[in-house]
Amino acid sequence: MLKRQNPSAPAHRRHLTAHGGALSMSHNDSRSFFSLSQLVLSAGQIKPSPALKHSKITYFEVEIVDVQSKKQICIVDKVPPASTLLDVKHKFHKACPQWYPSRVGLQLERNGPFLKDSVSIQSLAVSSIVTLYFTDLGQQVGWTTFFLTEYTGPLLIYLLFYIRLSTIYDQVESRKNFRHPVVHLACFCHCLHYIRHLLETLFVHKFSEGHTPLKNMIKGCAFYWGFTSWIAYYINHPRYTPPSFGHKQVSYAALAFLMCEAGNHFINVALAHQTNSGNRTCFPSPTYNPFTWLFLLVSCPNYTYEAGSWISFTVMTQTLPAGIFAFLMVIQMSLWAQKKHKLYLKRFYPEVRRKAAMIPIIF
Repeated sequence: MLKRQNPSAPAHRRHLTAHGGALSMSHNDSRSFFSLSQLVLSAGQIKPSPALKHSKITYFEVEIVDVQSKKQICIVDKVPPASTLLDVKHKFHKACPQWYPSRVGLQLERNGPFLKDSVSIQSLAVSSIVTLYFTDLGQQVGWTTFFLTEYTGPLLIYLLFYIRLSTIYDQVESRKNFRHPVVHLACFCHCLHYIRHLLETLFVHKFSEGHTPLKNMIKGCAFYWGFTSWIAYYINHPRYTPPSFGHKQVSYAALAFLMCEAGNHFINVALAHQTNSGNRTCFPSPTYNPFTWLFLLVSCPNYTYEAGSWISFTVMTQTLPAGIFAFLMVIQMSLWAQKKHKLYLKRFYPEVRRKAAMIPIIF
């Protein structure tokens, strides 16, 4: 077997020396190129490093001017475009702590409407400086506090007259005169009405995060509390006389009152369910519940049932204060219903155009 003979080491060195080391250099270059190729293949495609993009964010300056004196109150600077009016109110509150956000009313024009808190600053801006007019709305209260205070008063006031306090009625007459059953029934119906309102305020209605001036709550409480005192004084008086048609008048009116209360509750639940589900694209439609069938005739059946409750209460007790209160409530409910009906016509025209606002055919 023939063996290949390698040249001896000295001869090999002389050979490399004779060629000036060219072979060694060529061999090293090929190995370096091979290593570089393997590195490129394992690392993937070489991508140029992306150039750094410097995004320029435009901030706004919001100038807040007093609507009466036209004097500048402060400037809220470095407001991002995505900020809302509520964010501006919070920054304004930090600069002027005496005006908390719910008390601040901002307008784009002096005689224009108050802007909503959800409005973005970018939608109002014509340039980098936005001028808004400030109005002090006064001390504010939340809607839940508003309704709880307004409805708790009549409930407690009526009970004070029902127990016939010695400071209100003569105790001798109170013990001597017999109470007609309608007096107890009227107390039950009146308390049921306001207990329903309180429970719906806590568990059914979903109020916005908005507020209302304290003076509105004072006016509402004065109206409800004052009329409750007047109504309760006459019905619970020792000399109170029962209705003219006796038991039949009381029974039919009490039944109508309870039906209106039930209808009002189911309508409020239906409206609250539509709001919670987020389905505001169509007008509320009647369900299997017969109390909701009034949606076929009117757009605001909750006001219809509310007015029916007080008319029934007036017939049941046959008192002048209850009649005056029911008359005022019908007027107020009809105004609210017509206002809502106009909004429904803009939003749900095909479904609402043939309906009345509160009372079929009349309104």
